[in-house]
Amino acid sequence: MAKIFPFKALRYDPAKVSPSQVVTQPYDKISPAMQERYYAASPYNLVRVILGKAEPDDHEQNNVYTRAAASLEHWRDQHVLVRDAEPSIYLYTQTFKVPGGPTETLLERRGFIAAGQLEEYDKKVVFRHEQTLSKPKADRLNLLKATQSHFGQIFMLYSDPAGAVDSALQQNRPPDVEVRDEYDVVHRMWRVSDPATIQKVQAAMDDKKLIIADGHHRYETALNYRNDMRQTGRGDANAPSERLMMTFVNMDSPGLVVLPTHRVVFGLEGFDVAAMNAKLGRYFDVVDLVPATDVQSAMDRLREAGKQGSTLLAVTANGTFLLRSHQKQDSPALAGQSERQRGLDVVQLHKLVLEETLGMSEEDIRDQKHLKYVREAKEAAEEVAKGANVAFLMNPVRMQQVRDIAFGGEVLPQKSTDFFPKLLSGLTIYSLEDDAQGTAAGGH
Repeated sequence: MAKIFPFKALRYDPAKVSPSQVVTQPYDKISPAMQERYYAASPYNLVRVILGKAEPDDHEQNNVYTRAAASLEHWRDQHVLVRDAEPSIYLYTQTFKVPGGPTETLLERRGFIAAGQLEEYDKKVVFRHEQTLSKPKADRLNLLKATQSHFGQIFMLYSDPAGAVDSALQQNRPPDVEVRDEYDVVHRMWRVSDPATIQKVQAAMDDKKLIIADGHHRYETALNYRNDMRQTGRGDANAPSERLMMTFVNMDSPGLVVLPTHRVVFGLEGFDVAAMNAKLGRYFDVVDLVPATDVQSAMDRLREAGKQGSTLLAVTANGTFLLRSHQKQDSPALAGQSERQRGLDVVQLHKLVLEETLGMSEEDIRDQKHLKYVREAKEAAEEVAKGANVAFLMNPVRMQQVRDIAFGGEVLPQKSTDFFPKLLSGLTIYSLEDDAQGTAAGGH
């Protein structure tokens, strides 16, 4: 099943640069303001490779991808990036507080970084849980071709109720890298090169199935690249293009947190709260939370009501409303949805509320027309105060639901899951060119 391999990672030399000045959030989570901040932090910041700035006179020989490759080569020449001497896997922990959570308790998520075997979805080893778009895949493929390297890890989930893998990787020494990021998350990493430990982890992973938590686009990009290599005769079973850098996290761990992504609807002409609530009455019990409730109290009500079934929260200029789903929904908007899908809050929101009640099309939702996705409930509510039509606040999808959907061969709507915290890019880099020289690990 899941085949994992040690590799000789390219890593920043802490004697040359401070890791906190050069690592980044995943490329698709970097806002323009963050990009500017990363650029200013260090001339060696990884953003110059994974999300470089476009320039007005860019052309085929000089563009974000060629500059990324040049930066990577320059940093290696200067020994700012140095390759580990031994094939290794890398224990990776993240200590954090849940944003907007009901508790200030520190949580720890544990995982490990390794090279994972790429598998087609129909092999039933790797499962996706959400839809992907083609544009990000084209961008990542261009970067991969230019640099021959993977800079961020695909976030993979596996099931290990006994925690055997985490136990095998337990370390008692100080970490090799420790970074506190802009979300106050502390990231720690240890290099593990002991062959007996690596073999123990490989054996424990051998019967596992994997769910992609984050990184669908990059996974499918790597698959496409692998297939290109095979077709041109440059790929065999042990070629570096057959593998991808992944972080593996136990989905049964209490440190695994899924946050909701709230929806803000704006710019709908003729929007009327009373008319919306009247239509919603066909599918939900609409409860007016009066007197006016602050966002945190409303979220507490949502959290409690969600234990009994699908529940949403609608924040409008005219008040906040708790929407409790009726047990049986016979809307034609749900036609073609499996029972697993119908039980998801996000599917009921998209199909019964956004499409049927507010008249938005699937294409509108996909293209984010009149729709904005927001992590923080308070921020979503503030959008309404600024003039948005309505904010729909949600409970997170449960991990068991993600597991059942993925292993059932289905996918969730876009922006259904927000696994927090994100995995930093730049802690380890997997160079395909280095491995192609035959000096990296195979099946150690």
